[in-house]
Amino acid sequence: MTDRLDDPGADGIEEGKRLIRQGGDRGLSLSDRIAERFQRLAWRTPLHTLKLRGRHPLKLLTVADDPFFGDVDRGQALLDGQLAFRGESHDLTALRLDRASFSRAYAEHLHAFAWLRDLSSVTTRAVAAPIAEAIMRQWIAAYGQTVSEPAWRPDLCGRRILFWTAHAPLILSSTDLVYRSDVLHALARSARHLDRTADKAPAGAARIAAWCGVIAGGLMIPGGDPRRAFGEHGLQRALAASLTDDGGIIGRSPVALYDAIQLLTMLRGTYAARRMELPETVAERLQRMVSALLGCCHGDKSLSSWQGGAPLDPELVVQTIEATGVRTRPLRQSRDWGYQRLSAGSTLAIMDAAPPPVARVVEGGCASTLAFELSDGPCRIVVNCGGARASLAQVPGALTEALRTTAAHSTLVLGDSNSTALNADGTLGKGVAEVELSRQETEPTSRIEASHDGYVRRFGLKHRRLLALGNDGRDLRGEDMLLPEGRKRSRDPVPFAIRFHLAPDVEIAPTSDGQAAFLRLPGQRLWQFRAKGAALTIEESIWVNAAGRPIATSQLVLSGEAAPGGASVSWAFHRSR
Repeated sequence: MTDRLDDPGADGIEEGKRLIRQGGDRGLSLSDRIAERFQRLAWRTPLHTLKLRGRHPLKLLTVADDPFFGDVDRGQALLDGQLAFRGESHDLTALRLDRASFSRAYAEHLHAFAWLRDLSSVTTRAVAAPIAEAIMRQWIAAYGQTVSEPAWRPDLCGRRILFWTAHAPLILSSTDLVYRSDVLHALARSARHLDRTADKAPAGAARIAAWCGVIAGGLMIPGGDPRRAFGEHGLQRALAASLTDDGGIIGRSPVALYDAIQLLTMLRGTYAARRMELPETVAERLQRMVSALLGCCHGDKSLSSWQGGAPLDPELVVQTIEATGVRTRPLRQSRDWGYQRLSAGSTLAIMDAAPPPVARVVEGGCASTLAFELSDGPCRIVVNCGGARASLAQVPGALTEALRTTAAHSTLVLGDSNSTALNADGTLGKGVAEVELSRQETEPTSRIEASHDGYVRRFGLKHRRLLALGNDGRDLRGEDMLLPEGRKRSRDPVPFAIRFHLAPDVEIAPTSDGQAAFLRLPGQRLWQFRAKGAALTIEESIWVNAAGRPIATSQLVLSGEAAPGGASVSWAFHRSR
């Protein structure tokens, strides 16, 4: 089965397009950083504390439904007295929230109260409630009256309201009236805090989370209709600033888009608890988001690895798509988000054919332009290393940074340098500013030709990549070209390497002529790789799995030198059986 159409225009395929990275290498200005700093300092002032005062509810209007199942291992750890996340674990009786020294990812998981989902998924309310209440009491003692980061960061505040209202029975079952009052008071203060700070969250999933929290507070706290209306207008602005017209997210991370989809789906459950519908404009956005996410999924139903994300458990991805209620097909060409999907038979190729995300909207971005991933049914063949923003806490920082490089992606590396610079603060600097794209759909093949200018300023060479997938899915042919461009010309040959990182369960057997290799997939599927114009070697590599754990694997590397006039290397993957 294929997701190609006979009419290319029916799926919105454009034959040619130029994508430009507007202001891509400029992060937040000094004035922006100063304004952000003052904003955070203002949270601690008596004036902001006064603004958070007001009547707190005696109860919630109803309880929302969390449509997602939690992580069983993390839930079991909670039953054993441990709060665990991405390889980091702390005893519940010694969290020391007032003097916490958690990793950033762990702190976000804790303060968002996302662990309530894990706990509710492994036991009964009677068993879970005392555990949740114990953590809640510690949190209120440390942060209930003290507005500070990270606990009161707008995006975490929004997530916390969603989880508190969806799992209210776990945190409001106590007969201690003072404690119950403290919980409801913290909920009301969080909502008032978000009223003033939601738009300060960075565009993307963070801002969407903040405004979802505003609306959830308006739906669940008595007398909240004005807040709900205010929040709906804010969410409209947040979606416009955070999403591309084709449903992608501005940071260009499929994992971040998955996160945003879950947030909106939880919000829809909050509306449903009040017998109300998600606003139509938000529902339309959600449908486009699901289509864009499906466009980045392989045949195993899990995500391809882009912008530091890990594949995620395929069951979670399937569960999320089903929970949205959206029925749509994968987006083959995301014009603005920038991922191209080729599909024929059981073969899928997904290509990054757009400039990298702009510096001011993402941390931990990757220099992955023109990289691709390839799969055959449920078996991945070519992958990116991935995981720069999803790896376990034990992974060394140097390795995490290495996972962001061009060399960690299945594309061409020129002069052992990144196509886009990686800044020390986690942002992306100068490099790829423009990508030219041409796509053609014909009866025999689907063809993508794209080029980027990331190496023009340094070496005077443009990288152009061609991918062509046959209509039976048995052949993916490619060509990587380095073409003279710009004023600068290198007098000496420049070394290049074209890397094809392989999935861990792919077995490799090189041929005797050194120009090809057989790739055996699980289930005895056999592919052959052959290249012309460069020397083929097999080197070690790693791949970060769905759990954030680096797994040893291999990569095919085509090496050579580009003369001042350029170079061309052709290669092909062919399924033998």
